[in-house]
Amino acid sequence: MKTILVTGANGFVGTHTLNSLMKLQGINLIAACRDRSRLNPAFKGEVREGDFRDENYLDNMLDGVDVVCNAMAWTSLRGYRKQSETLHYLPTVKLIDKIVEKGISRFINVSTTSAASPGKSSDAMSMGIPRAFWPHLCSTIKIENHMRNKANNVSSMVNMRFGIFAGEHYGLGILPILLPRLKTHLVPWVAGGRTSLPVIDGRDIGEAMKCAAVAEKLTGYSSFNVVGNEVPTVREVIEFIHNEFAYPKPHFSVPFFIAYPFAWLMEIINPVVPWEPLVSRSIVHLLEEVAADNNQATKQLAYQPEHSWQDAITRQIQQMHKLQAKAMKMARPIV
Repeated sequence: MKTILVTGANGFVGTHTLNSLMKLQGINLIAACRDRSRLNPAFKGEVREGDFRDENYLDNMLDGVDVVCNAMAWTSLRGYRKQSETLHYLPTVKLIDKIVEKGISRFINVSTTSAASPGKSSDAMSMGIPRAFWPHLCSTIKIENHMRNKANNVSSMVNMRFGIFAGEHYGLGILPILLPRLKTHLVPWVAGGRTSLPVIDGRDIGEAMKCAAVAEKLTGYSSFNVVGNEVPTVREVIEFIHNEFAYPKPHFSVPFFIAYPFAWLMEIINPVVPWEPLVSRSIVHLLEEVAADNNQATKQLAYQPEHSWQDAITRQIQQMHKLQAKAMKMARPIV
């Protein structure tokens, strides 16, 4: 019987991954997290509670495991270079090294379709393009590169470049950052909103992680773009949100070559104003064209998305209205 471990099992990706794997028969499913009280109460399997920055816990967490679905992540949409290094990059690299040391057969990583955008993102096997203005993206790309270097005939490395997260159990992402800012009437269209915004429902993310965990014939390093069953444009998404939830639409448009320096200015003045930037260069980067599709994920992983971007956004905004009393910060809490 295959033993599959889900790390970060009480977060956005982890919750949906656990939910999908719970539907499978004939596997031994283990949840790893720092706080078991936040796990889906429907999960009745083994829980390995702790922080894998602790070397002893990390070693014990992996005992008897065949596949690791790594949903642990600390995230930031601007700055926080040191925190991204210590809270995300280094723990993940140590996890990968320990997996290779123990001869665990598969490691599955969560990345972004924007890792190589624009220009090369349609090919998920392309090298990521570091952006100095977004330290956390640089950390994500370094993790991908470490996976390439560590993959071998025993331990395969599977990299999942997901689109824009949406849906229930949401965490930090473009929607909870963008929507409060639309209310200021100061956020413009970028390039007329004509670029694609590859929204993917958390339930499809969980399904894709499940597919990657059980797929056969994955050796060495492999990487996949993973998006929803339809990829809308930015304009289609904003107009849907406007029509369904009455959020304001942008009143003017700027090209990317104006959007980036404007966002840079917002970041520069941030230390002297009592609020977070109206926009950051990382958000502008997320609006760049990625031209991503599911062709390889469908062919090699048998991934078939089921949930529309409209449903994902509706579910998330409904939950935001219940849970989010004020604008979300651009970085996760530092713990």
